[in-house]
Amino acid sequence: MGVGKSLGLAALLLLAACGSAKDDATGDPIDCRLADAPRFERICTIDRVDSPDGRVIVARGPDGGFRRLLIVKDGRGVIAADGAVPVTVRPSDEPGHIEVAAGEMVYRLPAKVAP
Repeated sequence: MGVGKSLGLAALLLLAACGSAKDDATGDPIDCRLADAPRFERICTIDRVDSPDGRVIVARGPDGGFRRLLIVKDGRGVIAADGAVPVTVRPSDEPGHIEVAAGEMVYRLPAKVAP
């Protein structure tokens, strides 16, 4: 088998693995909204995964898109785990939560918010 065929097969296997992981994930329901939407709805989910860098939250939108967020303990709350798109974190009006804007979505995540 040539190098091109090997790379093509490897890419196909990776895509298949990505699809099956999404299908198996149920996650915990959370509130989210499109960045320009007026209110939050309970239409997103989160999964928590341990990684070598620490705990990662996978926030999934209603369209199947997702963001990987690394929990940090330096006061920021979370950062983009993959570094692709930076996230913005702010306190939520909902006690015990933060709002994380990532791309076109805003996720309301449970958090221990220091006074």
